Amino acid sequence: MRWWSLANFVSNAGTWMQLTVQNLLVLQITGSAAATGLSMSVQAAPALLMSLVGGAAVDRFPRKLTAAVSQAALGTIAFVTATLVALDQLNLASLMVLAAVTGVVATVDGPACALLGNDLVPPQDLPSAIGVGALVHNAGRLAGAALAGVTVGVLGTASAYAANGLSFLFVTAVIPFLRPAPGTVRVAPVKSLPGAAKRDGRDLTVRQGLAYFVRRPRLVALAAVTGVSAVFGRNYALTLAVLVTGPLAGGAGAFGTVSTVLAVGGIVGAVLGARLRRPSVRLVGTLAAVGGLLQVAAGLSPSLAVLLVLVLPMAVVESVSDTAGTAVLQTDPPSRLRGRVLGVWGSVGTVWSLGGPPALGLLMELAGARGALVAGGLIIACSIASGHLLHRRRTVQPVVLRGDEDHTPAPAALGTAA
Repeated sequence: MRWWSLANFVSNAGTWMQLTVQNLLVLQITGSAAATGLSMSVQAAPALLMSLVGGAAVDRFPRKLTAAVSQAALGTIAFVTATLVALDQLNLASLMVLAAVTGVVATVDGPACALLGNDLVPPQDLPSAIGVGALVHNAGRLAGAALAGVTVGVLGTASAYAANGLSFLFVTAVIPFLRPAPGTVRVAPVKSLPGAAKRDGRDLTVRQGLAYFVRRPRLVALAAVTGVSAVFGRNYALTLAVLVTGPLAGGAGAFGTVSTVLAVGGIVGAVLGARLRRPSVRLVGTLAAVGGLLQVAAGLSPSLAVLLVLVLPMAVVESVSDTAGTAVLQTDPPSRLRGRVLGVWGSVGTVWSLGGPPALGLLMELAGARGALVAGGLIIACSIASGHLLHRRRTVQPVVLRGDEDHTPAPAALGTAA
């Protein structure tokens, strides 16, 4: 697990280094902010449908093999991009093709690496492992963003892509030496023979993963809570940027300070999330509602100092909620279905990531930065509270039979109560 965490830190740092440079590269090639947004959408769009197929592939093949192949493929794409940039042969069309291929490979790589990491710890330590993964992700994000400027300034833009390619190869080299923890359930490889998909009662079709997700009320509730939070909150790079530079009359430096506090809060939340033992959908909903109320307070902040005080707990609550939700998502399904359930989740999450920013942008156009934060926070808190009350009303209350009013013999009375 230590080697896997180190490999993921290196990989996340390389990924965020490339992402930081990629937007600048698109702007340099096209001079269009719309083209920059289009490149991000092209990379995210394959997950809308391909995540279901990617999750099925993770369930069908050995996780170590799937993760190693996907990491090597992502490294190859990064090296190809670096070569094109170094030779000054990269244009918008080739960049879009590379972004789309990256998005397709990521639909397999995401669930494969997540479930491979789960296999490295005993089942009872899984929430802690997910918390460690969140901590590694946030630390890699900070390191990658910081290294991007230095690397590009000294070695050029192509070096950021080359460094990301090397980070993928490092993960690929570590994977063969990973040993699953005793007691973890692993999916055995399935021969590609007629009828092999249902051998030993296993059904490896995409449809079964989708059916399992839809029929599990707690997973549907988790999707609803996460969806409303993703659309009306959490897009702090947009809402807080407008709030700081607009009503609070701050500059780029002030927003940089807010972003740093958000990153620190994410790390603190990941540490706290690693201590969770029994995460639940109720905990995720409670934390999301608290985050919504903190967002309302942030929207009403009279000064930058007050906003900084509120931003830290906002980030902590969001990080702990994400860790708890990920633990529920990865532990609820049986091992043989987890890849496909994560694939369904990837498709649903893509809907939020593609539809959330435009919806939030429209809300900001209508209500301003403060109004969007306040309205969004209230929508989150009220939606979760309404869902909780509706769930309680649907819960069947026990019927108590009083002995002095019922002359039914005891066995029959117990049978009726049951």
